[in-house]
Amino acid sequence: QVQLVESGGGLVQAGGSLRLSCAASGSSLSIVTMGWYRQVPGKQRELVAAIITLSRIDYVYADSVKGRFTISSDNNKNTVTLQMNSLKPEDTAFYYCFVDVSHCPRSWGQGPQVTVSS
Repeated sequence: QVQLVESGGGLVQAGGSLRLSCAASGSSLSIVTMGWYRQVPGKQRELVAAIITLSRIDYVYADSVKGRFTISSDNNKNTVTLQMNSLKPEDTAFYYCFVDVSHCPRSWGQGPQVTVSS
C-alpha cells in the first residue's frame, strides 16, 4: 500500500491562506487520482479537490472552493499541493489526502486539521 505523508494545516483567520502538501512514497507509482477530502466530525467526508490523470489531466473542485483553492502536483516527486486562499470559517475541517494508484487500494493521509477563525 502507498504511504502518504501530509504537511500543513493549522489555524488561520478568515480571509487568510494555508497550504497543504501530500507526498506519496514509492517509486514508479502509476497515480490515477490524487487530492483531498475534508470532514467535519459528525458529517460526511466531502471531496475538496483532485487531479485525475488518465488519457488527460483533469482538475476537479468542490463548488464551495472554486476560485479560492488551487491543487497542483509535482509528478516527479509524487506530491500534490493544495493552496487555500480566502479561507472561510466553513472551511474548518480535517483534510485527508488520498491517492489512487493502479492495482492498489486507495490510500489516505493522516488528516491534518484546518481551523479558520471568524
